[in-house]
Amino acid sequence: MGRLSRAEAADEIARGNEAAQRVRALADRTEVEIVSDARRDAEIIRGEADAERNAIFANAFGEDPEFFEFYRSLTAYKNALQGKNSTMVISPDSEFFDYLKSDIGLQ
Repeated sequence: MGRLSRAEAADEIARGNEAAQRVRALADRTEVEIVSDARRDAEIIRGEADAERNAIFANAFGEDPEFFEFYRSLTAYKNALQGKNSTMVISPDSEFFDYLKSDIGLQ
């Protein structure tokens, strides 16, 4: 095999660059498709999980309304007091604290 002329070398380089660009474009398209499919599947799974959670909550509410209210209060406490510097200024006899009151405490 002989040496390539400058023109032939330039043609080979151009063909190689073109092939590399096609491979990159295909890889980029494949990445977009895979990520899109994964996001779609995640949203479907999240929706199914939300529906199951809601059915469980509805069933729990029907079985034991007092426990359900207690659970909702704990969730409200958690959401209200998030962060390192959470401060709340509310009355101690507020309904918000119903489940935190004791027989000898705030009642």
